[in-house]
Amino acid sequence: MKPIQFPRDEQAHDKIIEWWYWNGHLTGEDGNQYAFMDCLFQAKPNKVKLPFFKLPMKKAYFSHSIISDIKKQKVYPTVDYLSLISGESFRRPLFFVEYINTDFLDGYTISSMEEIAPFQYRLRAKNLDLTLTATKKPLLENGCGQVMVNGNSDYYYYSQTNFKTEGVIKINGKGIKVKGKSWMDHQWADAPYVKDKWNWFSLQLKNNVEIVCFEYFGARENTVLASICYPDGKSENFSQVIFTPQGEKWVSTKTSASYPLSWQIEIPAKKIKLQVEPLIKNQEMIFGTLNYWEGPLKVSGSFGGKKVTGQGFLELVGRPSKYNAIKFFEETLKAAIKDIKKIKWR
Repeated sequence: MKPIQFPRDEQAHDKIIEWWYWNGHLTGEDGNQYAFMDCLFQAKPNKVKLPFFKLPMKKAYFSHSIISDIKKQKVYPTVDYLSLISGESFRRPLFFVEYINTDFLDGYTISSMEEIAPFQYRLRAKNLDLTLTATKKPLLENGCGQVMVNGNSDYYYYSQTNFKTEGVIKINGKGIKVKGKSWMDHQWADAPYVKDKWNWFSLQLKNNVEIVCFEYFGARENTVLASICYPDGKSENFSQVIFTPQGEKWVSTKTSASYPLSWQIEIPAKKIKLQVEPLIKNQEMIFGTLNYWEGPLKVSGSFGGKKVTGQGFLELVGRPSKYNAIKFFEETLKAAIKDIKKIKWR
């Protein structure tokens, strides 16, 4: 195992799957609350084993993003099935990737993730332009940045847990100035997709403590892990974490997938008991025949016997769906016809 080093390991790796993921909670100049997620994936199509991702390429990229309007309970997702990266991507001393996504009506969008100074980043996508400045050093999950998942130790993982964030988001073409706090995950592994299932949480507490915790359900073994980042940047890791779903599940009208969105999370060794609740329920993302839930949370509970509150994000992957290839292609065709009808032909 090579120890994770910066800025070297912010770059791309020669692995089957890799992603650069960002989320955040934002307050607009209009006083309303918003959230975002932005993620770029790198995969080897002939090895990742996604059922619809068959491309004659050694490496391919795709990207997902979401803007959430908490007050209006509306979500604006963007799913791009193929992102074309520029020749300069991953060639600078600091992390930089630039990619193009196309839209039938709107033409193409040039997006980028750029480290403009050590641990300061600029994200540009169709609906956001944000600058993120880290207030802590990176958190290495499991203490070393290497996690055993499904019997495979070739999983690398670090997070940047606390970014001061400002910039602009766009909703229906209207720009809104925002400020807030964000999170970043970077993972890479030589692991194919094999109907994976996991529950993942990033939590930012108002006592300046951050927690990333998850439970992964593998074919060979399950993995449970919590990594805590303290105000001074020091961290601890725990394998004894109790995740208990609460209340009724949210059921998607599109895929019929059932998602538990309210949870109690306990880390007994630190006397941590937290309750997390979704800020918006309808945050399902559909990528081909795959579905997952990704959205912002509010957090309350106790940490070491003291009351705490905070915010976070939840990701649920691997919930059974009735959304198959036939429905996917039917909806894709209907959407294309709808877009064609919007065109004002001369």
